[in-house]
Amino acid sequence: MGSIDTGWAREQGTAFGAERANRVARNAVTSMNVRAAARDYTRMRTYHDTYGVSIKRTGDVTNQRQSGRCWMFSAFNVARAATMDLLDVDSFEFSQAFGMFYDKLEKANAMLDHVIALVDRPDNDRELDHVLEWGMSDGGYYFEAMDLIAKWGLVPKDVMPETACSKSSSEMDAQLDRLLRRAAADIRRAHRAGAGAEELAAKKDACMADVYRMLSVCLGEPPATFDLEVKVGKKAKVDAAKLTPILPEDAPEKDGVADGKDAAGEKDADKDARMLLRDADITPREFAERYVPFDPNDYVQLVCMPGASRPWKTAWHVLLEEPMVGGTPNRFLNMPQEVLEQAAIASLKAGVPVGMDADVMQEFPRHIEDFPGVLATDGLDLEGLFGVGLKMSREDMLDVRETSLTHAMTFQGVELDDAGEPVAWRVENSWGKDSCKDGYLYMSADWFRTYGGAVTVMRKFVPEDVLELWDKAEAVDVEPWDGVATALGVRS
Repeated sequence: MGSIDTGWAREQGTAFGAERANRVARNAVTSMNVRAAARDYTRMRTYHDTYGVSIKRTGDVTNQRQSGRCWMFSAFNVARAATMDLLDVDSFEFSQAFGMFYDKLEKANAMLDHVIALVDRPDNDRELDHVLEWGMSDGGYYFEAMDLIAKWGLVPKDVMPETACSKSSSEMDAQLDRLLRRAAADIRRAHRAGAGAEELAAKKDACMADVYRMLSVCLGEPPATFDLEVKVGKKAKVDAAKLTPILPEDAPEKDGVADGKDAAGEKDADKDARMLLRDADITPREFAERYVPFDPNDYVQLVCMPGASRPWKTAWHVLLEEPMVGGTPNRFLNMPQEVLEQAAIASLKAGVPVGMDADVMQEFPRHIEDFPGVLATDGLDLEGLFGVGLKMSREDMLDVRETSLTHAMTFQGVELDDAGEPVAWRVENSWGKDSCKDGYLYMSADWFRTYGGAVTVMRKFVPEDVLELWDKAEAVDVEPWDGVATALGVRS
């Protein structure tokens, strides 16, 4: 114990400069930054975007822009797979602005309920501080998206497109936070002055009306009903009475090749039928019920959080983190990594994408031109670059809060070895098609085991014993500042 002095620093500097490797590393990092200088070319070039198990229809890559809606994009990208199959189309996108509108509305309602419930607490109360600090954060979990679908429904993206505020949410969120914290101050002041429950509830109601107004200004008014018009394929499993052919059914020949035939003159059945699905004056919930064959309650959230303080087969519930009053309680079942992997593999083999979470910026050469989408534990030689030990076990990283689940994405494929174990995962991101590798990431199995740790899968792909645990295990409550909550990436 004690201070360091100039003499010690001088000795370190002399020793540093005497090593050729130190000088080379210094010159590289000061010119290129850390990750570019640490790139291991010989390892990076071994990773390829080829997978033995891959979802047939993935849709166009989505883009959350400068917002924290990754969890919503991940969940909606899973849900749209069922819609694309139903409509027999290669791509479809739900409106994330619509989801964002009701997510913010629900979060505001839950926040004000917490403020009223904690109205007797002192100003420096830790629970109250958490409620006020997080405010209108964009972050969330898969189950939140499922609750939004079940309660409010969905709409196609063109029915409620993105706005400047949905693409870049910080300015909108700041004003919503200001509005809600103003209301919190008003509620607490009124309580101190002797106001009863009815008066406090009235103040909440007035604020919620203001929240709705502000969201409508920023995101546009969400449609109560809309007219669905969408081109569908010949195998669309919809009400035939709502289908009409797009005329003319046979287009004229172009360059000697008739429309609906390939260059060899063979008939292409998928191009043969051009149909338009029309469903007038439907509500967002009716749209979800008719065209999203997807049960929001049919999913299990599995996490892998090893450690003596985080025993296997434990279900966790994070307090103060239900963004929807009366919604699904957040629950996470802690299981060994192989359980998560095999459930995800079973889902992908059945053609169903999988929601997943990871600490995405760990060992991620995001802006390296040659290998922008590779996530691998041996792709960056950081220890060799700095000449210091940096490797840590997942358990140690969780113990000292070095890693947490910061980003939600979607598994769309997996490469398996001869034993059926994962070698690499194909991951659909939500940063647009120009990010990473055409919008996708190549994620090595070792990387996911080190920095991943969560999947959300349909019940039918989960082993019976695990499913029984999910259904019957009593969840352990954890405070939102607990290490477990941090590892789960609360509001990341």
